[in-house]
Amino acid sequence: MKRFSVYLSRPRRAFVLCALAGAVLAGGEAKGEIQAGASVKVITPNPLLPVSGGMGPTHPAKEKRGELTARALVFRKGDVTVGVVALDLLGFPSALGDRVRAKVTRIPAASILIGSTHTHSAPDCYAFPDGKGGHTGDLAYMNMVCDKAAEALNEAVDRLQPATLKIAVGEAKGKIAYNYYAPDLYDRRMNVIQAKTPEGKTIATLVNYAIHPEVLGNEVGILSPDLVGPLCETIESQAGGVALFMNSAQGGMVTADNRNLDQPSDQARGYWKDERKWDECLRIGRLMASEAIRIVHDAPDQKDPALACQAKIVRFPVESPAMWAVITHSPLKYPHNDDHSVNARVNLVTLGDAQILTIPGEALPNIGFYLKRKMGGKHNFLFGLTNEAFGYILTKVDFQSFPRYDYVSRTSLGEMTGEILIENALKLVDEASHVGR
Repeated sequence: MKRFSVYLSRPRRAFVLCALAGAVLAGGEAKGEIQAGASVKVITPNPLLPVSGGMGPTHPAKEKRGELTARALVFRKGDVTVGVVALDLLGFPSALGDRVRAKVTRIPAASILIGSTHTHSAPDCYAFPDGKGGHTGDLAYMNMVCDKAAEALNEAVDRLQPATLKIAVGEAKGKIAYNYYAPDLYDRRMNVIQAKTPEGKTIATLVNYAIHPEVLGNEVGILSPDLVGPLCETIESQAGGVALFMNSAQGGMVTADNRNLDQPSDQARGYWKDERKWDECLRIGRLMASEAIRIVHDAPDQKDPALACQAKIVRFPVESPAMWAVITHSPLKYPHNDDHSVNARVNLVTLGDAQILTIPGEALPNIGFYLKRKMGGKHNFLFGLTNEAFGYILTKVDFQSFPRYDYVSRTSLGEMTGEILIENALKLVDEASHVGR
């Protein structure tokens, strides 16, 4: 099998542009005080649209619980500006993300990180082909989401103000998540960034944790941010400011723990019936919020926190017929290469004593653990489903290794996706370790 590595012309340009924008090539870290700004825009469709849980038919929504939102957080220090936006959607491909970046001229495009929360109760923004010559998306809705995401980022820039930062990582306790394929194999760590004014007023709280927000799922007829809505609302009511959630390495299959443990559906295999009710979204989201507030509460203010951004364009071969059909037949006209491959941007952001690495899909938890262990920050964050949303990401030894992995293998780009991601992510980490020396 041919192994693909970094594509050499555009990637180098992207890295240089991002690094120059961050003033990190020759001058070390940016100087000056750190600033932060945040904003929220509603992206709930009116009237309601069908909701998507992945490739396959959508399901009509009869009601909504909570609002779908675009939540933006921007950091600036000296000449460096980094923007993060979290969208209450199943996924948000770069074909749409680049439309957002084009509308946000005060942040370098390579320094805008656009992620989806991965709720399974929102409209399709992939425009999945329906096999009948059409697709399951609503293009007007997608344009509205792009506009609102750009508005949120631009407003966050307008709201930039001097800030103090607290960054913390700790185990989130309670019945929140589990691995549906192997219950105990998931990352219990929750990562939190909190920005406050010098007077102590919260600007924003960012929560980074691995979980599928699919308590409700796409078959119950409800459009919703799922557990992410109550998570953000609770943090905002208790801590103030804007709250946003960035997912982590939740692939294969780290999901919300809405199991009804006294009702096993297959006791021998360890499966239970689920509580697919809004009350469970409230319980899990509020528990996550209280854990995030607890974890960050005693973290010290960061002293003169660094801010830097790197980017690398990585080429991935596409071996999955199903994934290639989406790429080539969606009306979004996904960029792709003649050699049956696609490009995705991977970012590494340094923020204070933390590193933030983006993942262009749903990495399995073992990949997440490995990357965090090899990263160079005191606190290491993984932003999954960010900059791109190319299905599941497995290592080659996991790919098609068990019957249980059949679905995640079929909806992965291919056998080498995880290996290519790891190799290039660690190159970014290594490059960051040499910046400013």
